[in-house]
Amino acid sequence: MNLKERARKLKKDIPTVFLCLKDRRTPVLAKLMASLAVFQALSPIDLIPDFIPVLGYLDDVIILPFLIYLTVKLIPEDIWKENRGKEIVLDKKWMCAIPIIVVWILIIILIIKLFWR
Repeated sequence: MNLKERARKLKKDIPTVFLCLKDRRTPVLAKLMASLAVFQALSPIDLIPDFIPVLGYLDDVIILPFLIYLTVKLIPEDIWKENRGKEIVLDKKWMCAIPIIVVWILIIILIIKLFWR
C-alpha cells in the first residue's frame, strides 16, 4: 500500500476514531494520542515554524498522520470493529466550540488591525 492509499484510508478512519474515543473501554493512552493529534492540528505553535521553507510544513505532514496512526493502533480491535461503519450523531456538545471560534476570530481581527495601519 503506497502513501497516498494510506492517507485515504486514514481519512476514512477518522469518524471511527472519534466513536472509539467516546467508548469507555478505549485505553487512556489512545485517548492521549488523539488529544495530542488534535492539539498539534489546532495549535498555532509548531515544532518547526511554518515560515521556514519546506521544513516548516514537514512537522504537520509527518507528525499529525503519525499521531493518528498511533491512536488507531492503540484502540483494541474489538472496539474498532464495533464502531466501524457507525454513523456519527452530533449532540449539543459541539456548541462548546463556539467560544473557541469566537476567540480565534477576535485574534485574527486584532492581527489584521495591527498590520492594517
